[in-house]
Amino acid sequence: PHPDRIIDMLAVLPLSCLAFSLRPAGRAPSATESGRAPLALTRLSQPDDGSSPIDALQKRLGIFAKSQSQYGFKQGVADAIAGEYDADALTAEVRQLAASAPLVLFTWESSPACKKALRYLALTGASPKVIRLDDPWAEGNPRRAALGRITGRSSVPSVWIGGTYVGGCDDGPSETAPGLVPLAFAGKLLPKLEAAGVFGASPDTSIAPEPEPEPEPEPE
Repeated sequence: PHPDRIIDMLAVLPLSCLAFSLRPAGRAPSATESGRAPLALTRLSQPDDGSSPIDALQKRLGIFAKSQSQYGFKQGVADAIAGEYDADALTAEVRQLAASAPLVLFTWESSPACKKALRYLALTGASPKVIRLDDPWAEGNPRRAALGRITGRSSVPSVWIGGTYVGGCDDGPSETAPGLVPLAFAGKLLPKLEAAGVFGASPDTSIAPEPEPEPEPEPE
């Protein structure tokens, strides 16, 4: 799997075992329980609401099952890791962050794809605003889940130019958001960066013509 997915996939065995141990006697495990599990152990923390760790895991397993049925496995993983959050408020927050600079990258510091994207952008002379989703995880995990719902992709980097999502580093979810490398090969990356004012220039550098003076009234 992609390096950015390894942490997520590490959860398969422990949570599958947990789901098996928690199911009622005599009932066969469901596809969700025996298949892909949603949480990485390194992302879990002790619940702060007084519930037991098993209760917390059961709750997140339920979040995964519901999200996975609607949005697919990867978004289910992101939502389960994020836990419970105000989707509307967080969506608004993420959109605001994405538009807070001409060039914004949501990243993980250790992600090879994020490092590559930053290196490629540096070659163009661009200085992006970097918003880390791993520092702290408690804030980054819900933001990652919200990004997945907004863009259709929860992987990193999530690259935004002029407040518009353009994909990741090597690829993206659509023709309008193909990723940095495809944009560069198509000759569209630099024009997008320039139009957004990434290099310090105004998106519109033309000078508006001065208005013509009104004719003076003729003397009576």
